[in-house]
Amino acid sequence: MLKSMTGFGRAQEVINNREILVEIRSVNHRYYEFNSRVPRAYGYLDEKLKGFLNGRILRGKVEVSVSIINQEGADAAIEVNRSIVGGYVNALRDANKELELKDDLSLSSILRLPDIFNVVKTVEDEEVIWADVKKVAGLALDKFIAMRETEGVKMHDDISSRLDYIENVVGKIEKRSPEVVNAYRDKLYSKIKEILQDKNIDDARVLTEVCVFSEKIAVDEETVRLKSHIAQYRSLIESTEPVGRKLDFLTQELNREVNTIGSKGQDLETTKMVVDLKSEIEKIREQIQNVE
Repeated sequence: MLKSMTGFGRAQEVINNREILVEIRSVNHRYYEFNSRVPRAYGYLDEKLKGFLNGRILRGKVEVSVSIINQEGADAAIEVNRSIVGGYVNALRDANKELELKDDLSLSSILRLPDIFNVVKTVEDEEVIWADVKKVAGLALDKFIAMRETEGVKMHDDISSRLDYIENVVGKIEKRSPEVVNAYRDKLYSKIKEILQDKNIDDARVLTEVCVFSEKIAVDEETVRLKSHIAQYRSLIESTEPVGRKLDFLTQELNREVNTIGSKGQDLETTKMVVDLKSEIEKIREQIQNVE
């Protein structure tokens, strides 16, 4: 089934005391182009995310945004500054000896002293961070792919409908082609009769002229190829593989055959049908520009 190259997915989770938010969005592009916005401290995630997404996104201009917020105190450790505490205790006890004060030094009184604690930022394990981000990115990616598939269903139905219409018009052109030849033959006979009046008409000469005209406007080869291309198109839009580039090529082939039919057209009705075909093919072309 077709997938659109346009998509969006968002996931947010709290894992290991970190609030992680991942957003994935994309627009159509000829190849796979990746850009990311991650916090400066987590720059190593860029290549990991690129490889992770590349397994499931083959075409499109993709942008990934990552936010990581450590919950209060989660990325820090509190340590007692033992040298300062020891210095306070020794100084107080020395003063106590000199002043002969009551020794009621306790933990609660020490806690009120300044600079006895150090806040140390913990070193984060990159592999642990990546595992957490990867989990959230996977959830966002699932939503992203689901949106692409939903859009792909709409594109599939639209293209399928237009292929039916094109095939129907091609059938009318096939039917119209011999009618144009017969009309030309009758017109040729009438014109020759008018010119020659009562003189005998050279049937062989008329037949030759009709044959030349028939060869000139024959579109059998073009209509056969058109039907073949349409059959291939239907097969591709049912495929589970990325088919955007193949569809682009087939669309060019459809347009080429229709142009050839248009150049051979010798009557107004066929010309109108060719214009309709070109219009439908252009609408299909606009659709497949966004197919993965």
